[in-house]
Amino acid sequence: MLRFVWGALSALLLVAPAWAVVPFPATFKTQTIKTNGTELNVRVGGQGPAVVLLHGFGDTGDMWAPIAAKLVTDHTVIVPDLRGMGLSAHPDSGYTKKNQALDISGVMDALKVQKADLVTHDIGNMVGYALAAQFPARITKWVVIDAPLPGIGNWDKILLNPLLWHFNFRGPDAERLVKGRERIYLDRFYNELSADPKKIDEATRNHYAALYARPHAMHDAFEQFHAFTTDATDNKALLAKGGKLKMPVLALGADKSFGDGMAVELKFAAANVTGGIVPASGHWIMEENPQATEMLVLNFLK
Repeated sequence: MLRFVWGALSALLLVAPAWAVVPFPATFKTQTIKTNGTELNVRVGGQGPAVVLLHGFGDTGDMWAPIAAKLVTDHTVIVPDLRGMGLSAHPDSGYTKKNQALDISGVMDALKVQKADLVTHDIGNMVGYALAAQFPARITKWVVIDAPLPGIGNWDKILLNPLLWHFNFRGPDAERLVKGRERIYLDRFYNELSADPKKIDEATRNHYAALYARPHAMHDAFEQFHAFTTDATDNKALLAKGGKLKMPVLALGADKSFGDGMAVELKFAAANVTGGIVPASGHWIMEENPQATEMLVLNFLK
């Protein structure tokens, strides 16, 4: 498969260091927004065209602080924690991505945002697709980073990858095994899915371990994966009903993870796809090579 590499990336970005979790700029305000029967923790800052950034497992919305700091100069930047993750509420149900898309559209409604660009990673991709497929007129551009979409393209083959055993790791005994050992469990993902585990430093690991050790947090994270079978059925129905997405899509794969396979997968779901590679990075693009990720995202959203 051909790789679509943006020529603007400099050699510096190939070796740029990663940093610990940094706070959002002081201009951002954090608020709790009631939406779709739950409450989401949402960071909002700036003025101008809106952009929504969605995180995935192993992170929270905190991952986006470096990009948010750049976007806020000329955008309204909206960064929620997904349902049951980060500092958002922990409802007992509702973890299908089709339903969580309603969470995000409700946040947009509450903020009086009719349209937005969308930037997503990992499970955020899955919520992002359900959002764009259900509300295509509300998403102007989509940057989708390093995770496939349930039920779309080569999903069934991807499920055979032994690295993805955690998709089916859940239940009371799994929760007992992980309780009090959240840092150990998350280390497995940071170590095995990164290009260089040392780029995910102790401060970052401890930051997210503390968030995932909060009451109900790991249970709800497991529920995100538990919903994948339903998500696959939902996505097939959304694609059959609405056809391929029409908005411009940038499909970014990490060099040492999905790579140019991201563009291959997204072309099953979208008609206007550009591919790109985050160099010198595994799955954890904002921890491993934030500068390159920022450049790719910002150039596409211009």
